[in-house]
Amino acid sequence: MLQKAAKIGHSSHVVTLDVRPQLLDALSALRDRVAAARFPLPLPGAPRARANRVELLAQLDDYLVPRLRDPEAPLLAVIGGSTGAGKSTLVNSLVGRRVSEAGVLRPTTRTPVLVCHPEDHTWFSRARVLPDLTRVWVPRRPDGRDSGAPAATEDGEHVLRVETSGSLPRGLALLDAPDVDSLVARNRVLAAQLISAADIWIMVTTASRYADAVPWHLLRSAKENDATLVTVLDRVPHQMVAEVSRQYGALLAKAGLGDVPRFTVPELPESTGGGGLLPATAVAPLRAWLTHRVQDPTARGTAIARTAGGIIDSLRVRTPELAGAVASQYAAALRLTAAVDETYRREHARVRTRLQSGGVLAGDALKRWRSYPLDCTPAELLDALTESLGALLLCSVTAADERIDEAWRRDPAGAADGLAARDPDLETAEHRIGMAVRRWRRMLEEYAEEQVRALDATPPPDTELVAALLATALLGGNRARSAGESLAERIGAQGALRLRDRGGRLLTDYLDKVLAAERERRLAPLDALDVHPESQAELIAALSVLQKER
Repeated sequence: MLQKAAKIGHSSHVVTLDVRPQLLDALSALRDRVAAARFPLPLPGAPRARANRVELLAQLDDYLVPRLRDPEAPLLAVIGGSTGAGKSTLVNSLVGRRVSEAGVLRPTTRTPVLVCHPEDHTWFSRARVLPDLTRVWVPRRPDGRDSGAPAATEDGEHVLRVETSGSLPRGLALLDAPDVDSLVARNRVLAAQLISAADIWIMVTTASRYADAVPWHLLRSAKENDATLVTVLDRVPHQMVAEVSRQYGALLAKAGLGDVPRFTVPELPESTGGGGLLPATAVAPLRAWLTHRVQDPTARGTAIARTAGGIIDSLRVRTPELAGAVASQYAAALRLTAAVDETYRREHARVRTRLQSGGVLAGDALKRWRSYPLDCTPAELLDALTESLGALLLCSVTAADERIDEAWRRDPAGAADGLAARDPDLETAEHRIGMAVRRWRRMLEEYAEEQVRALDATPPPDTELVAALLATALLGGNRARSAGESLAERIGAQGALRLRDRGGRLLTDYLDKVLAAERERRLAPLDALDVHPESQAELIAALSVLQKER
């Protein structure tokens, strides 16, 4: 990771990072592929994949790309930890005045506070890092206290409060993050995002809570990414300093973190009660360590290169994991699609069989046909046939939906939000199918009218009668053989054959359209999730380009 490419120190010594344009381009391309990856289906690995995607984007957007573009930018040390660990008090004490809210009410840190040297202000006033956080500044009175101006914007908007202090060495910025175990979900998410933006992460815990699971999970994650870490054991009673430090050190060593720098802050009256400031001697070792990281070019370069290089190295594992999760999503989408396709294929075959066997000529339609022409008009016969055809199609679609629901319930991916919504536009299947069947009837009547006009007969046969006989012959199967014979008597054998051929093709066309439309309707929520295989290949390809550039 270290290259003779760009100066990142503040002295004549040169410690450099690889900041070639080709590497930045490869990282940006990979970042875009990660952003495009989606994991909407509720598969077992989807929550982890979504969390990894969010974390990776945060590290790329908030730290890695900005750091490689501006290697000379100040070091950003993010102070994180559990609720009540004393993060704000530690920041205030390192700065030497109250810049971050500290108190006994928890959780206290809601708006993150970044403190830097006045000459470094421009680095953080613009969206170089943490671009989605709105910057706010609180004017100060001559005595150094807040003026009372609000430090928040519209409700729900993430903001970053930027402070300056000449007591900090130039080239160092401290960021007081929200609690990693906050009861407020958006605070936890923000805390993780801020940690991802750090050159150095300072994890603060207390003598009573150093074995808690949450900070250890974050420490292990940081170790996996080879981030530059520091731990602070806060509020340690004087009589227990040696024992607590020994036990804490043993836990760190067991977790493979034995080489992580450790600092101990004793329990003092200023630690509680909202004072917000500890004696300078209590934080002097940590302040000296941070100052050395800034002022010594080798130490500074090592800290940055380790964190940045660790993230890039982690991409070799994390990117294929994302690609694998994308592949699982696509495989699940194919399974759900296949269930729909197979169901509608079977329903299509079943409806065709029912039509060929005269299944539409049943119930009221059969009764009308048997009473025709004495007690039934052509219009009534057409009405009954149209209604029976619509009922057959509606029954088919309803049965298909039920079988698809059953198949999707057996698949974990089928539980995705919105997939079971059959009519999101409130237009029912009955209405849609009814409209299609009525259009088919109108077309059939137009065919009959065209055939009648072409006849040289006086008087010409009734168009509605011809349409009714044609519909009966098409839909009645063997039960309606006499309808075909009656049709031939009225318009001639050749005319009847041509009309039945046209009408049959029209019936097949409308059947295909109705079932295809219902199939597409059922697949629409799944299609809207935009699960496709290209994301997997694009992730692997982008990673391959990045590895070549390294």
